[in-house]
Amino acid sequence: MVEINIGSEEWLAQVKEDIVDLERPIIDPHHHLWHNRGSVYLVKELKADTGSGHNVKKTVFMEGGWSYKQEGPKHLKVVGETEAVVEQVKESKKTSGAVISGIVSRADLTLGEEVIEVLEAHQEASQGLFRGIRHAGARAEHPEALSIPGQAPEGLFEDPAFLTGMKVLGKNGFTYDTWHYYYQNRDFAEMAKKVPGTQIVLDHFGTPLGVGPYADKREEIFTQWQEDINEISKLENVVIKIGGMAMPDNGFGWDTRVTPATSDEFVEAQRRYYLHAIDCFGPERCMMESNFPVDRRSLSYHVLYNGLKKIVFDFSDNEKHQMFYGTAERIYNV
Repeated sequence: MVEINIGSEEWLAQVKEDIVDLERPIIDPHHHLWHNRGSVYLVKELKADTGSGHNVKKTVFMEGGWSYKQEGPKHLKVVGETEAVVEQVKESKKTSGAVISGIVSRADLTLGEEVIEVLEAHQEASQGLFRGIRHAGARAEHPEALSIPGQAPEGLFEDPAFLTGMKVLGKNGFTYDTWHYYYQNRDFAEMAKKVPGTQIVLDHFGTPLGVGPYADKREEIFTQWQEDINEISKLENVVIKIGGMAMPDNGFGWDTRVTPATSDEFVEAQRRYYLHAIDCFGPERCMMESNFPVDRRSLSYHVLYNGLKKIVFDFSDNEKHQMFYGTAERIYNV
């Protein structure tokens, strides 16, 4: 018997579903591109996913540490990723389907006021697509247990230089995305209070972990997460991306199975996270995200979006439009 690699086309193809709510327009506000992590996920692979049945019109690229410059000043090497994405955008426009319409790049915000040089370099390289920065705050307490352990320095959200860099973003009309873990949500909230002029996007629900030492604490973590999300939602400069929960580190185990998850399994396991976040933030401050190809290790793109649509089946058409399209369009100006 031939072994099928988890996350491969053959593995994902074992679950095929009819498309739910076929005509609904979608902006996917969070995906990556790369070819340096033992796998290739560039515009060809992205188009295959976004074109697999749902009506995906636009996407927003999210930094992933790909294709940095090999030479030049250290703080500007990250601009190589923006340049590489622009080349992928050109390829994308040669065929029909979803178009990469915004780029969120990487910069070291602890540069403070000097980060403006990096922002201007991204802006120039992006050919009008640069929208903001993700300087992830994720710091793993147990990196050995995680497949993607965050390596942010301790105390990043409290660093005065980082806060200065955050203010530079806001002053220049750029957004800030963060990926961090659930136990950092309170530090994140305190940081967000200090930069009310900067539009902040919380990625992946604030990552309630579920593997290693967190595996048997799901209910305890969920209770803390609920409280923290409620408090974060009171900050008017913060919106939330609801998705990214099919990452292996969230511990639902689909990445260890012979077959990927179905949309009904996805809904059963994760509905309560989505409904709580939507209840706290409101649809107009929520964006449904794919986080592909990371979440591709659990289920396929068309199955994921079937699940997302099933979770909000009872919401109004306008509320669904905000979560699948409108909020992303407004926040990222795409």
